[in-house]
Amino acid sequence: MRKKLSVLTSLVLITAMLLSGCGSGGNSESAGTTPGNASGEKVKLTAIMTKHPLTKPLAEMEWLQAVEDAAGVEIEWQEITTDYGQKKGTMLASGDIPDLFIGPNVITDADFAQFQGLFQDLSGMLDQAPNVQKMFSEKPETKLIATQPDGKIYGLPKYQRFWPSTGTRQFINQKWLDELGLQKPTTWDELYDVLVAFKEKDANGNGDAKDEIPMDWPGGIGGYFNPAVLLGSMGITLSEGSSQGYFVEDGQIKNFLIDERYKTMVAFLNKLYKAGLINPEVFTHDYTKYQSIARGEGDTAKVGFTWGWVASDRFGEQLAPQYVTLPPLKVTADYTGKLSWSYDYYSLNYGTNHVVMSAKTKHKEAAMRFINELYDPKVGIQALFGSIGPNIQDHGDGTYSVLPPANPEMDPGTWKWTSTMADHGAFYIPDDLQLTLGKDMQEVLGQSESLEEALKVDLDKDVFPGLFIKYSTMDNNTMSLNNTNVMNLAESSFAKWVTKGGIEGEWDAYVKEAQKAGITQNLEIMQKYYEEYQSKK
Repeated sequence: MRKKLSVLTSLVLITAMLLSGCGSGGNSESAGTTPGNASGEKVKLTAIMTKHPLTKPLAEMEWLQAVEDAAGVEIEWQEITTDYGQKKGTMLASGDIPDLFIGPNVITDADFAQFQGLFQDLSGMLDQAPNVQKMFSEKPETKLIATQPDGKIYGLPKYQRFWPSTGTRQFINQKWLDELGLQKPTTWDELYDVLVAFKEKDANGNGDAKDEIPMDWPGGIGGYFNPAVLLGSMGITLSEGSSQGYFVEDGQIKNFLIDERYKTMVAFLNKLYKAGLINPEVFTHDYTKYQSIARGEGDTAKVGFTWGWVASDRFGEQLAPQYVTLPPLKVTADYTGKLSWSYDYYSLNYGTNHVVMSAKTKHKEAAMRFINELYDPKVGIQALFGSIGPNIQDHGDGTYSVLPPANPEMDPGTWKWTSTMADHGAFYIPDDLQLTLGKDMQEVLGQSESLEEALKVDLDKDVFPGLFIKYSTMDNNTMSLNNTNVMNLAESSFAKWVTKGGIEGEWDAYVKEAQKAGITQNLEIMQKYYEEYQSKK
């Protein structure tokens, strides 16, 4: 009996020593067989996520809960859909920030420059994130996007691979054209005549000649689904940076906000507005209202001409068949220059600073585990399209398919944005992952065919590679301040000129004011960095 007790005691001591050795690496959070702290409990983290207004609560996303479990963390989420910009400044100035930020440019390079020491440099922690290292290795441009001029990495990008060359398509109601015996417009004048007919001749045939909205967009100037694409009628190729007016033409950085072609476009929009052809709420409605109006009532469409991602997303499944896409319109019938559009491949498939860590977090290793899980390819497709099961089918052989919406009346685009983080997430989807896309993504490729010719642009001379350019702290601060001043002027002027007119008489003074606000200085800074980037390619 004494021998048996002695052996048993020895076994207990050996086991204790082995268990002690397992946790001797200095990482108390990863001790034991489950990620977490030494007691096996999950590490608690805080995070801010900027979401699309349609997106359901993060707690209801099955894939996200699985990621937290795999990383051994429990995240207290603050979910923001509006007014983040106003809240961010106060929060960063106070220094009281969450452990993680998730979302597209929820923290910007300018924030890194202004609030130095507030954000964690991840460059020395990448050995804890093999999935991120894999992304950097397979898509080196993602590391270029992430790396600051001094070699530090404060924010990690996304790569989603599947998106087309442009985010904006131009739609017109073909059924209305047919009912009124009209041809598709090819010029601005023809568009004007068509929109007048839409307004005056009960185009939707419901007996009410006043319920049609000939033209609509989600307000403002620049960005997706916006009349700024009409600048392509005069040869301007929009791209990264165009939301603030910047574009490249034959290797020269310019800004359309002070370009004569912009004045021509705004004058045309004012002509449309005065004729009652533009939604009078264009500068006051939000994106949700903009979408809902275009979905009409049953089979009765309300909007004649507009811009959007894809017909089913813009008009809903029931009305989508009434619409067709148009190529860029010519500014005049005798225009012989090039026609262009908005080249968005970089901004659609890559994203800057989609996940950022606080330098003050007490659980950096746990936060890094969570980040690493986010960049698992199988997680990536779920972050973009929804959880495996309700949103994605796993065929068990390394291939996957995006499922149609559970609600047959819902379009796939809305289903995606409702179900998951979608494009706002932080993730990596490798080029070799086999995923059959949903109906909307197959649809968007087909509906882009009318734009193919206009998208044959010179990527070196006519597209601004803004995602791949990193500015110095001083230049970042200068440009940020200048852009704020310029856009305050430009946005208010644009709304006034479209609704009330006056651009012809006020143009010269406006240009001088924009130059004084810093637009010329920004052009000089951007030209220098653009040329440096091109010289290193």
